Amino acid sequence: MAYVVSLKRSTERELEDLPAKIQVRVIKRLISPKGEPRPTDAKKLHGREAYRLRVGDYRILYEVNDSARKVDVFSIAHRREIYRG
Repeated sequence: MAYVVSLKRSTERELEDLPAKIQVRVIKRLISPKGEPRPTDAKKLHGREAYRLRVGDYRILYEVNDSARKVDVFSIAHRREIYRG
């Protein structure tokens, strides 16, 4: 059974603000984790149960809920902005 990918409303706005070509690449990347939420190129984030995927200079940050079979994307941004808290 595939994982469901969900985006927070703020993450949807971040996606809409990206350039069109990057949007397409990010969406393709978001669809691919459905079968495997932790692909080999996903990196675990320090200090929390979350992962990072690269799409060029952009990063997708997400958490995986295995019991609900759900991937929750909580941020999409340029690499220089993504880790600022």
